[in-house]
Amino acid sequence: MNWTSATGLALVFAIGATNPASAQEYSTEQIDTEAALASDHFSPYAGRNFPTTPLFGDTHLHTAVSVDAGTMNSVGQEEAFRFARGEEITTTHGLKAKLSRPLDFIVVSDHAEMYGLMPQLLNGDPEVLSTEIGKKWYENLTSGDPAIAFNTAMEIVASLSENEPPIDNPKATRNAWRAYTALADQYNEPGVFSAIIGWEYTTEGANNLHRNVLFRGDASAANQVVPFSQYDSKNPEDLWAFLQDFEDRTGEEVLAIAHNGNLSNGRMFSFNAYDGSDLTVEIADARARFEPLYEATQIKGDGEAHPFLSPDDAYADFDTWDAANLNGTEVKEPEMLAGEYAREALKRGMKIEQDLGVNPFKFGMIGSTDSHTSMATAQEDNFFGKHSGVEPEPNRWEHLVIEAPDPSLSIYGWKQAAGGLAAVWAQENTREAIFDAMMRKETYATTGSRMLVRFFGGYDFTDEDTQNRLPADVGYKKGIPMGGDLNAAPDGKAPTFLVAALRDQYSGNLDRIQIVKGWLDAEGEMQEKIYNVVWSGDRELDANGKLPDVGNTVDVANASWTNSIGAPELLGVWEDPDFDTSERAFYYARVIEIPTPRWTAYEAKRFGVEMSEEVPMITTERAYTSPIWYTPKS
Repeated sequence: MNWTSATGLALVFAIGATNPASAQEYSTEQIDTEAALASDHFSPYAGRNFPTTPLFGDTHLHTAVSVDAGTMNSVGQEEAFRFARGEEITTTHGLKAKLSRPLDFIVVSDHAEMYGLMPQLLNGDPEVLSTEIGKKWYENLTSGDPAIAFNTAMEIVASLSENEPPIDNPKATRNAWRAYTALADQYNEPGVFSAIIGWEYTTEGANNLHRNVLFRGDASAANQVVPFSQYDSKNPEDLWAFLQDFEDRTGEEVLAIAHNGNLSNGRMFSFNAYDGSDLTVEIADARARFEPLYEATQIKGDGEAHPFLSPDDAYADFDTWDAANLNGTEVKEPEMLAGEYAREALKRGMKIEQDLGVNPFKFGMIGSTDSHTSMATAQEDNFFGKHSGVEPEPNRWEHLVIEAPDPSLSIYGWKQAAGGLAAVWAQENTREAIFDAMMRKETYATTGSRMLVRFFGGYDFTDEDTQNRLPADVGYKKGIPMGGDLNAAPDGKAPTFLVAALRDQYSGNLDRIQIVKGWLDAEGEMQEKIYNVVWSGDRELDANGKLPDVGNTVDVANASWTNSIGAPELLGVWEDPDFDTSERAFYYARVIEIPTPRWTAYEAKRFGVEMSEEVPMITTERAYTSPIWYTPKS
């Protein structure tokens, strides 16, 4: 379905009409006004019991409390909450910073490892300075020599991969944790802004098996533990056991979100257990239970798909970081890629489920920033980068962000992606409602844009449903939302999907909506295919289902574009033409915007600098919904 076939929808949306009948068709018969007003559902919005507005937030933000961020960042947790709520703050380097619009929720997820150490160290805490390593770090970080400070910061970051903490102070960790949870409760305002409590478990630092842990409850719940760190165990299976014990003891709820599988060198979505042994039902079930979501896009690269794994996908090579592991100490080999990307993991999960009866990779998708600046900045023209070692300035694009032993594997400023965000379809803006939406996977990832996306699956959607200006009404009535499971297929029917998207007012028009399908064929082999479902303009699919490019209006020199191409909204219904009732499958929607300026283009214009040819200046923001799964009758 192309945009031309749906041109009437924009007008209907704008004027709020529900009946396109002409004046000649309009009935002049007397209406029983009293009876009509007596109906308790006269308003189409009355009686709704489903989410009507997506909430946008960041589940992955670091402040000066994190041991690595704190080596360069002086902005604390309270300022992070204020910034996320839309207030103006001052950055580490003295710049004024503010979001274009507030976030709806935030998780200040400082690293569990030596939690709260850095403020103590930089304040010259006598107990910390009484240790040899503490005294050395303090002197180097306060030396005034940027090179010495940076090298010390990298040394501290490297310590996150050691077996024992260089400085161990359980009392200080507990006090710092409780100070944070109190702040979160202070800034949490139900109905307006949710300050969700959490931390990052940073195991296998170089190989990035990191997780963010989120609580459903308040400080009284979170204070019953201190953050579980890689010093407690490097095995994520032990983290899940810790979380299970917490829930059993307290009756509270908690979840974990993995990220940056693209830097794990194949370890994130392995077919095996952490120790290399065969995966068991118990381990697979624990992961499925505690990890309902995956952070598919962020500053350190996009993790939806990779061109090596999906050579027929024209959009798979997006903000790709694929040279090595996180710190460049192990070069990446092609065979590692399959254990790193979300789409491949979703396929692997079905394969494991076929053998074990449990799918450990049955996750929904979100994005977040992983910013270490205390500021969740995912908008291209307002991007403050990964860490506070360098802030917006003329040469930021060529500044060293991650130094590797082999210089060819080092990461420089321009490689950073200005993303992402987590979008959650919750019924209200509260910690509990957001957590519950995450558990049911009614979420989607964006690379920074705040586009609105709906995705429903069922067996009875028709093109007529696209004429409904309230797609969620028909979506929930006739199907299930993103993150759900289709019932067994009725005889002779294939799955149908209703998908809708509305552009972000601060970003580009929409190019297209695609549905990505993955399945296990009759031989048990993993397959995938991308279908163009609805798009802007009068373009037509070729014989192979490929769609011509939408065009490009970006003026790189002026860091601007026009929305003269694309569409402000897209809405369509699609039926799987290749459906086989005997084959396991998943489906998710991918929404692509028209090209717009990348943060590097804004930087080049702002500072009047010329960057090297390898630096991309244009981006195509996008969204990935959580999948909908189909499982055959057993």
